[in-house]
Amino acid sequence: MGAFTDVSVIATAFGGTLWGILGGALPGISPSIAMALLLPFTYGMEPIPAIVLLASVYVGAEYGGSIPAILIRTPGTNAAAATTLDGYEMARQGRGGEALGISLVSGLVGGLFGLGVLVVATEPLARVALAFTPPAYFALAVLGLSVIAGLAGGALTKGLIAASLGLMIATVGTDPVSGVPRFTFGSPELLAGIRPILVMVGLFAVAEMLVQIGEPDWAKAEARDTRLKLPSLALFRRLLPAQAIGCGIGTFEGVTPGAGGTIAAFMAYNEAKRWSRDPDAFGKGAPEGVAAPEAANNVVTATALVPLLSLGIPGSNSAAILLGGFLVHGLTPGPMLFERAPEVVWGLYGGLLLANIAMLLLGLVILTPTLWLVNRPKPYLVAAILALIVSGVFAIEQSVFDIGLVLGFGALGYALRWAGVPVLPLVLGVVLGFMLESNYRRSLVLSGGDHAVFVEDPVALGLLAAALLLTGFSLWREFRRTT
Repeated sequence: MGAFTDVSVIATAFGGTLWGILGGALPGISPSIAMALLLPFTYGMEPIPAIVLLASVYVGAEYGGSIPAILIRTPGTNAAAATTLDGYEMARQGRGGEALGISLVSGLVGGLFGLGVLVVATEPLARVALAFTPPAYFALAVLGLSVIAGLAGGALTKGLIAASLGLMIATVGTDPVSGVPRFTFGSPELLAGIRPILVMVGLFAVAEMLVQIGEPDWAKAEARDTRLKLPSLALFRRLLPAQAIGCGIGTFEGVTPGAGGTIAAFMAYNEAKRWSRDPDAFGKGAPEGVAAPEAANNVVTATALVPLLSLGIPGSNSAAILLGGFLVHGLTPGPMLFERAPEVVWGLYGGLLLANIAMLLLGLVILTPTLWLVNRPKPYLVAAILALIVSGVFAIEQSVFDIGLVLGFGALGYALRWAGVPVLPLVLGVVLGFMLESNYRRSLVLSGGDHAVFVEDPVALGLLAAALLLTGFSLWREFRRTT
């Protein structure tokens, strides 16, 4: 585990966690947005510190979201919404510091448990996938696109529209087989295609700033006794069942594409209440009501990376941003990553462990500066973030054209948000579009144009069958929901 002796990895783990806590504490700034803001700045970094930086932001943001959720009943992240139910009640009773301590410790428990699952489950799954051929890679891309129904949040048609837009964007540039320029409109800047990093920064970060501009300011934290207080040993033992429920549900939801920390947190809260000896205490300041959702959403920070690292399929917004970080450095998550760059994978594991340690240490001292940041006027914060976005994008290639693309995708993301169209299927289409097209055409070249190659390969046949089953199940669930 060279991550523990590499100064740059240690620094990026602590710096990313710090940024994540601060970003997560700002209402409306989700973990994926906090990651997207730093994504352009990883362009000139070494691969391992860059990936660790982004992953550490993810870890820190999940904890940071609980701070305003507990103190001002305004969740900093979507997943922290379940924490407000009992966390804010504890704060009203003068136990805000205790609630913050429970959130921190439960987040650490969940993060370490999720990291264990990630290490144990990912490599065996990727080893199986090493037998993939071009038809199998095409089928894997189809499987990745089949999770769109789960990512669409109940809006299947809109999700398919978004994915189609993403696939269209992926065709811009040079044809992967013939080398002929396509849809470049005579612009040399588009010959290499549109980099996913620009799409992600625009759709997530810029679009969110445009949304925030049109919304009222969030509540301000009051100056009261909010000194963080870690739970005693007796209270920690009492919280173990709730944390175990959160870890179990977070594991299942994390590896399921489209589920994510929000669903995991609310399910964990509901099950902790169901199995509690005193369910009536929930909603009135029960410590278990903070422990269960915080453990669950922090487990997801690691388990959501299982399908990304093993199969190259991002199942959440944050995983998609991390995928962008890999692509920036010429790395493609999936089966071959463990063969071509195993040091990056193990560096990520070590970085996640460092990030969880950093979360504990920084959580003990970050409360005061976090409260100061939350109390700044929103116009100043939005302006500073937009300046950060523009400077980061310009730093990649010193290209004003790239800035225009990012702002354009920000406007597109804002329009999609207004229309209720999910943006993650669009990102998935951009990311998987090249894999889908290039392996489809390569397979036909190898087979002399015979489409039977996709069913003659047993791995490809199995993946296509899984995609068909997943799509069928999603359509059935959508039909049940609307009838």
